Amino acid sequence: MFKKVLLPVDVNHPESWEKALPAALHCAGDSGEVHLLGIVLDLGAAVISSFLPQDFVQHAMEDLKVKLAELAEAEVPAGVTSEVHVAHGHVPETILRVAETLEADLIVMASHPPNDLQTVLVGSSAGKVVRHATIPVLAVR
Repeated sequence: MFKKVLLPVDVNHPESWEKALPAALHCAGDSGEVHLLGIVLDLGAAVISSFLPQDFVQHAMEDLKVKLAELAEAEVPAGVTSEVHVAHGHVPETILRVAETLEADLIVMASHPPNDLQTVLVGSSAGKVVRHATIPVLAVR
């Protein structure tokens, strides 16, 4: 079993956790910890940011933390050690950075099917994490 399992989730898309959460719980076993990670996307361009309120990211992170805590309360069984984390940035890089900070020994994440048009145009976040992670990654479909 793994001591610290990182599970990146998008609270607005259940497919990001419905299959991955049970896998993460299984991998953590009775003595491991499951760390749920929500990410507020970095919008990148200053032009886009100029149209948003100055404290947009801070409010988005606070809202996300509340939703993530609600998800954990509803879906993580009692007795399982879990924590919620929120971060801001590009998805793959943020997952890898948080995994390193937490000293996670496994990343479990959902992956969309490889024939999805998004994979061709943008690339899969799970694929990027798998390629660059220094710890095992379990991609769940």
